[in-house]
Amino acid sequence: MKNLSSMWGRVFAILLLGVLGSAALTWWLAFGERQRTITQFRDSHAVERAEQLVLALDALPAANRAAFLATAPRLGLQVTTLPAATTAQAPRSDYAAAVSERLGKTFRVLSLPQDPDHCPRLPPPARALRGPCEALGITLHDGTALRLTVLPPRSPPPLRPEFLRYLLLFLSSIAVLAYLVARMSMRPLQQMAQAAADLGQDINRPPLTEQGASEIRQATRAFNAMQARIRQHIAQRTQMLAAITHDLQTPLTRLRLRLEKVGDAELRDKLIADLSAMQSMIREGLELARSMDSKEALQPLDLDSLLDSVCADAADAGQDVQFEGQSGLTVMARPQALRRCLNNLIDNAVKYGRHARLSLDVGQNAVQILVRDGGPGIPPELHGKVFEPFYRMEGSRSRESGGTGLGLTIAQNIAQQHGGRLQLSNLREGGLEVRLSLPLRAA
Repeated sequence: MKNLSSMWGRVFAILLLGVLGSAALTWWLAFGERQRTITQFRDSHAVERAEQLVLALDALPAANRAAFLATAPRLGLQVTTLPAATTAQAPRSDYAAAVSERLGKTFRVLSLPQDPDHCPRLPPPARALRGPCEALGITLHDGTALRLTVLPPRSPPPLRPEFLRYLLLFLSSIAVLAYLVARMSMRPLQQMAQAAADLGQDINRPPLTEQGASEIRQATRAFNAMQARIRQHIAQRTQMLAAITHDLQTPLTRLRLRLEKVGDAELRDKLIADLSAMQSMIREGLELARSMDSKEALQPLDLDSLLDSVCADAADAGQDVQFEGQSGLTVMARPQALRRCLNNLIDNAVKYGRHARLSLDVGQNAVQILVRDGGPGIPPELHGKVFEPFYRMEGSRSRESGGTGLGLTIAQNIAQQHGGRLQLSNLREGGLEVRLSLPLRAA
């Protein structure tokens, strides 16, 4: 039932049932036509045999008829002397009428009740296949009354093993052909579905090749055009933010120099802090745009070496960071983007939870990088909101508000570009655990 829920499974079933139905209908029509031809030939031959037998008996002397009658069963006929008391009626069947017409008016042909010994009762389908079973009363020119019984032919032979093998080969060929046609027809759609799934991870992936039926090529062309428009839109937005950031650097630098000349030290420090926050927000906004338009190529990456390097850099910067465990895995990743994602997670853990403890959980199809801190955690109802751009926790995790609210958003974008995701959970002993899932692909 699972295969029938897919498009190729339904196409396969429709093709298979359609071809089998057409083959069965063709066989039924051909068998019916063949049966009608055989019936016509059989009935005509039975009339000729009866005519020849009656004419031969009529020409023989009565004394020589007994020896000739012994050969009648070979012709599928049985002839006996008709008792005088036997009742008869006018011709009632097509066969009796045909025999009467062939013999002429000089012979008297009547229909007689069928003899159960010679004409067993059969269901209609079997009766149609076995042919007629008739009993006729025929009076010769010398007045001799005979009972002529047309014996039914023998039962048809059973199906030969060769026929069953040919039938099985025919059905298997139809099934294989229907499977291949369904697969070939659905392959472009499967490629398009996979391309749509990959588009969320890599907007710069190569466009699809336009192949297949005209409708498939049209859909592929529309998909490629949509990808190009999305890529252009993201590139324009990134360029716009980069231009704004670049243009703001000069006036912000001049503003900082002028703030240094403010005489009131307390006011000067507050203004410089606000300016620094503004510059940080501008940089984070640009990083957010770049995280959704990464042109960095995927390449094999030693995961243990990357984590050791990131943790060492954080420790050199005075952060309490430790990495425990080794996986020996090589993953397909964008090194700089993944490093930025890990740095954001470590910065959040140290800022709100005092320390960061990194470990690995290796599964069959994915590896999870666990980042744990010692902070108060995040209420479960807010786990989804912290990934929204510019969302900041005011007092939920710290007494002082900080950051721009883009760290986890950027980390989530980078994780999704790698085909993974971020998950949050509160630890029983206290603290927050962030799980970064990365799929294991062939390097």
